[in-house]
Amino acid sequence: MRFHQVALAGQAHVLPEERVPSEQLETRLLSLYERLGLRVGRLELMTGIRERRFFPAGTLPSSVAARAGRAALESSGIDPGRIGLLVHASVCRDFLEPSTASVVHRALELAPTAQAFDLSNACLGLANAAALAAAQIECGALEAALIVAAEDGRALVDETISRLLVGGDKAQLKRAFASLTIGAGGAAWVLGRVADFPQAPRLVGATALADTSAVELCQGDRPHGAAGPLMETDSEGLLQAGNALAARTFERFQAEHQWSRESVQRVVTHQVGVAHRRLLFETLGLDERLDYPTVERYGNMGSVSLPLSFHEAQEAGFVRPGERVALLGIGSGLHCMMLALKA
Repeated sequence: MRFHQVALAGQAHVLPEERVPSEQLETRLLSLYERLGLRVGRLELMTGIRERRFFPAGTLPSSVAARAGRAALESSGIDPGRIGLLVHASVCRDFLEPSTASVVHRALELAPTAQAFDLSNACLGLANAAALAAAQIECGALEAALIVAAEDGRALVDETISRLLVGGDKAQLKRAFASLTIGAGGAAWVLGRVADFPQAPRLVGATALADTSAVELCQGDRPHGAAGPLMETDSEGLLQAGNALAARTFERFQAEHQWSRESVQRVVTHQVGVAHRRLLFETLGLDERLDYPTVERYGNMGSVSLPLSFHEAQEAGFVRPGERVALLGIGSGLHCMMLALKA
């Protein structure tokens, strides 16, 4: 998909105040670590994640998404009545039915003509939603869209630790290890027409590929009777399959948008861990110095990671106006989406 008429008119992100060091999580697992002969510090050593953040227990995704959405609308200066589409694009939702987007729609008092629905695709939800909305703006079917996402790993981490403490072994810890990297945050994008926002960054394209032969490598659900969700991940298998898919997607991305490795001036990646980031840049032949890492401070924030990291990079002056930015995302399934953006 290539776009000529789509502007990133507004952005916002939300971070929880509570900071949770990796060492704090491992202290809760101390009895398991002692039984397995492991040392505290393993989590940060293997992932590079010093800490992540959580929202207060009981916080609903819709409340965080609405905060981010309201701030993004304000940053764009758009009249909310012009929003024709709202997508809530997270793994985390208030409930199965109705859509969490319905709650956000009400909270933001959007017009009754604004469609609202949830779109969930692991860590790629916001990128997928942005591409879908951009295609409608490009063809003139839509004037403006609001994409929101809110993730909170507290329930997943708590349930994972509880299960591991009840007779967990090394194999179970290995499959659950990725769950301990999950953090929390919220993000929102307003997409509009370039004619209405001529000074805003432009979304110039999106490229996606899938490798669903790897669907078993990371799967999560809420078991019957569990207080929170659980996730099992073949971290090594996911790392290798994800990077192989990213390599194929990046070649297609360059061809579709007529970009080259040399013409990419900044990169923002979905943040999973330090080893993943290092291998990704090695695989794609890109310079790590082009990237703006956040995973050490925030952990893996799922669908929020990519937009939040990009917004922070802009606020920090790392991404400058006019630069070509490649936003690279990989999600379990496996799916890969890469967005081409001119800041």
